[in-house]
Formats: sequence, structure tokens, C-alpha cells
Amino acid sequence: MTTEDAFINKYSLVKGAARRARQLQSGATPMINAKSTKACRVAQDEITQGHVKFVLTEREAEAIQDLPAE
Repeated sequence: MTTEDAFINKYSLVKGAARRARQLQSGATPMINAKSTKACRVAQDEITQGHVKFVLTEREAEAIQDLPAE
């Protein structure tokens, strides 16, 4: 799975990575054997490898549709 399949745009990718990084910093177990110990990098690697899914609420989906195309 590519990052583009999992996330609608760069904003949702950053938001999803930030949420996952906070979970890791709070003690969540990483889903991969990461080379880095930094939560942000581990979160990005998990997303790239397809271990993390990002679910949009209706409100978030509507807000993203209103953004200009990249």
C-alpha cells in the first residue's frame, strides 16, 4: 500500500503521523522494528508500510473536500 492510498492529502498524512507519534510517546508499542527511536519517524515508517490506517470523521472529510487541489 502506498501512502497516497492510505491518506487523502499531505495534511491528513501529517495529522495521522502526529496522532500516532503521540500514541508512541505515551507508551504504545511500535508496530514495526524501527531503525529510529524517534516517535515521529517510527510513525511515518508505520504509515509508509501500511500498518496504520487513518479514518476520517464526516466533519474532517467535508473540510478536506473544501481544500484546493494540490
